Order: sequence, then C-alpha cells, then structure tokens
Amino acid sequence: MVFEKINKTKFYKLIAEFREIQEDFLTIFGVNDIFSNSKIYEIIIANELDHDLIAGHSGSKDAKNENGGEYEYKHFKETSSNHSWTFNDYTDNTITNLALAEGVVFAHIDDTIFPAMLDWYIYVDGKVCSLYLKQRTEDLLARQPKGKSNARRMINISAKQLETDLGLKKTQILVPKTNGKYTKWLQKLYNLNAELEKCTNVTNLLTSNKIWEVLVAVELNHNVNSEQGGNAGGYDAYDDAGNTYEYKVSKTYSWQFQDISENVLEKYKHDSEIILAVVDKTNIEVIAIFSAKPNKVVETLKEKLAEKAQNYADKDKEIRRLQVFLTKGDLIMIEANQIFPKP
Repeated sequence: MVFEKINKTKFYKLIAEFREIQEDFLTIFGVNDIFSNSKIYEIIIANELDHDLIAGHSGSKDAKNENGGEYEYKHFKETSSNHSWTFNDYTDNTITNLALAEGVVFAHIDDTIFPAMLDWYIYVDGKVCSLYLKQRTEDLLARQPKGKSNARRMINISAKQLETDLGLKKTQILVPKTNGKYTKWLQKLYNLNAELEKCTNVTNLLTSNKIWEVLVAVELNHNVNSEQGGNAGGYDAYDDAGNTYEYKVSKTYSWQFQDISENVLEKYKHDSEIILAVVDKTNIEVIAIFSAKPNKVVETLKEKLAEKAQNYADKDKEIRRLQVFLTKGDLIMIEANQIFPKP
C-alpha cells in the first residue's frame, strides 16, 4: 500500500459542490440521498425512461411515471462478476408487493465506458414479475437438499430466463438521452466524481458507499482502499504507518455488521482499530467518529450473535443472515473512544 497525502482544501471544495447538487435534488426533486447504494444508476435509468425518482432506498419503489405508476429497478454492471439481477433477503411480502408496481425494469449498465450508460433493459409487468418470482422461489425451495434451506432468501434472475420463460425481449439504447430531466445534474456529477477520484486516489466513489468512507478518512488522515472484497480488499483504510482499519459508517448511531463468519471476525483482529462513524448523508458531513480495539468489538459481536441464535432457536426459527448491530449503548462495552469531534 502506498500512502498519499490528500489535499484537504481541494477535497472540501469538491464536497461543497457535491453538496450543492444534493441540495438541488432535494429542492427540485424531493430526493435527499443520491450518493448511497449506487443511486447514481437509478438516476441514469430514470433519466433515460423519463421517470421521476422516488425518495428513499430499501423498502420503497425506485421511480414513477407521470401518471403515478411506480417501478422497481434492478441493475447489474457489465464489469460485475455476476451477470444477473439479484433479489437479496427477499420476503414473501417483497414478492407480493411487486404486483402493486406498474412494472420492474431489469437494466444492464455498461460501465466499461465513461460515463456509464444504460444500454439495454427488459421490462416486466409488476403482476407478471410477482407471479414469476413466486414460482421461481417455490421451485428453488423444492430443489433444496434435505436439511438445507435458502436461509439468505436470495435468487438470481438472468436475461436468458426472462427471455425464455416470459417471452420478453431486450430494449436496446444506442445513444444516451441528452435532454432528460436529470441530464444536467448527471453531467455535473460525472465531472465532479472524476475530480474527487483523482484527489483521493479512490475509484468507484459514486457506485459504492466508498464516498462515505472517504469523508471519514479525510478527517482521520487515512487513505481509503479502493478494492472491494478478497485479500486486496480485506481492509477499508490505512494510515501513513501502514496500520489498517475497518470502517463502519452509518447515518445513525447504529452500525451493521453483516455476513460475520468466524473468518470475518478473525480478519477484524488484524486491523489496528475498528472505526464507527456517523454521517449526515443529506448535508454530506461527518457527525461523529469512534474507534475501538478489534478484540473488544469481536468479543461483543460474538456475544450478540450467540444471543440472536438463542432467540431464534427459542422461536424455532432459522437465522437468515449472520448480522448484528452495534448501537450507541454498546460504545461503553467495547471501550470506544470518541475521536471526532474531540470531546
């Protein structure tokens, strides 16, 4: 790892410009967080299809048409290792609620070019999609070996399946729309993102949650690791001495640790500190940062997992995901120190 000092003056100037775009989206379109969970792709899709974005993330539909009909967006990127659309942690209600939507847009994003573009999609009527997923999940459960279940409740849908099973075709887009309602802001975002990535040496800032890690890292004089997953992406940030850090960034005083297998917990122990940060995703600013020793955090996480497992067992239920939360009340237990703002 090579540590490079970030020009904070330039960084905060760029963040101020991002903040102005966020304010525009809130004032003009009523959308208040466009930098999380790959929201940029939803903006690209809505811009191309003349849809209006719907505020919110998980739990709400993504966009609506001029008549109020709502749409669910699913996308995958050309550079992704998984060339299918994933429904993660779905419930029976998730599938049922799709029937209330006007339709589901299964989109393909060509991110091999800059700026990335929606180059084709498959449209599925909401009721049709709901029935199709219901049948697919029932088939999936029926094929599970005895003693095993799809605890994560995850299903992948491919373009070939939609074309073959439902007789649908791709809608190709050869030239991106240049006069869409979001075009002006998208162009600003592309230009700013290029400058911010150059300033921080971190890629994919708009297509992951890395921008929030960078916001925290600059306050701590850290560099953020651009890699995601694998050995190279085994830590989130590092300092000029080569110490590594795990970051958990939330908009509340509640930090989610998910898919925490024994291997993941052991990996945490190799980091110098676990960083727990709170950010304001509307105003794009850091509210608070806490640090704790990995051993203390891992110990608490194991206790919470054991308690969760017991609670589920008492109710004869199966844990769907190995995830727990650390809350503000746990900061004393893990002996966390507040490092921003200084108490």
